[in-house]
Amino acid sequence: MQRPDPSSKFDLFFRESLERLKQEGRYRSFADLERNQGQFPAARRHSEQGVDEVTVWCSNDYLGMGQNPQVLQAMHEGIDNCGAGAGGTRNISGTNHYHVLLERELAELHNKQNALLFTSGYVSNWTALSTLAGAIPGCIVFSDSDNHASMIEGIRHSRAEKKLFRHNDPEHLNQLLGEAPEDSAKLVVFESVYSMDGDIAPIDEIADVADRHGALTYLDEVHAVGLYGPTGAGIAEREGLSDRISVIEGTLAKAFGVMGGYITGSSDLIDYVRSFASGFIFTTALPPAVTAGALASVQHLRASTAERKAHVEQVAQVKSRLEAARIPVLANDSHIVPVMVGDARLCREISDRLLNEKRIYIQPINYPTVPKGTERLRITPTPLHSSANIDALVDALYELFAEYGLLTASTQNDLASVTG
Repeated sequence: MQRPDPSSKFDLFFRESLERLKQEGRYRSFADLERNQGQFPAARRHSEQGVDEVTVWCSNDYLGMGQNPQVLQAMHEGIDNCGAGAGGTRNISGTNHYHVLLERELAELHNKQNALLFTSGYVSNWTALSTLAGAIPGCIVFSDSDNHASMIEGIRHSRAEKKLFRHNDPEHLNQLLGEAPEDSAKLVVFESVYSMDGDIAPIDEIADVADRHGALTYLDEVHAVGLYGPTGAGIAEREGLSDRISVIEGTLAKAFGVMGGYITGSSDLIDYVRSFASGFIFTTALPPAVTAGALASVQHLRASTAERKAHVEQVAQVKSRLEAARIPVLANDSHIVPVMVGDARLCREISDRLLNEKRIYIQPINYPTVPKGTERLRITPTPLHSSANIDALVDALYELFAEYGLLTASTQNDLASVTG
């Protein structure tokens, strides 16, 4: 007699849940891409129809540093010198000299006493916040309502009391801090550049409020490091506020173009996380070649402003061209270009048509990444996008948004008058 398969009823649950996602237009499809070394933003896409070339407009490799010759050379040297993997956790044989050098470089970048590497920005937020908020006696965390999932999960795992303050609202933060017991430990957690809307936090005002109440501050700069400030240390550096932030967290996987995350702060704070955080202690260290590439990227962008200047110019050009074409762009002061659609299924459909018909890849952003009704295409221009790339993007978006009735003006100009 054949025994019943206990997994079948669970598979039915999984299948029905996935079907609901598909019906809502929220099912996530992954484009099968090969980045063309030296030809970014071009990439080869693999599909059932074969292999074709597409232009990537949604990469977090904001400056194209994943293609930088100095970074690639450093990674080759890292492999030649040390082999493939780190060989263990940082505690057990896995601390390579490249890790030590990179942590020193990151501490100097943010003008902090010390730094600590993690395998990703998600892990650095989750680990640092769960450790700090969970260990400080009576800690209350005051978290911006739009904070990233990694920060939310870290705070939740800490089991510390949490208070949400309205997004980028120092007055509401001040009210909540004032309602907390005066002798309680307080930790204010927020981001500098918010990745979906592209808005920028009022860091100075938040720091003023935190100082008034004796609170520690934790700033996520993952979408700002490499891009802002005289040496690429982020918005806090640009505003001259780095010394007012207790912990600055960042990533090596976006503007620096490689992989990894980190925190910077006082020597005691960093050593405490290093000594007590399970997400650091029990994780295999970053491979030496990856660390060497990240080190080369950070060093290059601390010295060079050319990439940041070119990036600013490209972002301004793309925003201007899209706005002239009456494409609904959410206004902000950062490098993020959110093109608003407002419907999950339609957002998915436009993304698919851009990819299949126009060879332009922009991933749709749907709930829960953004609230329902604010679905969008998130465009990230880089210095390596050409004028021809921009022309093709504007032409394609205008054509599709006109077809779906999504242009911001009621009267639609001829395509030729808003492109090229």
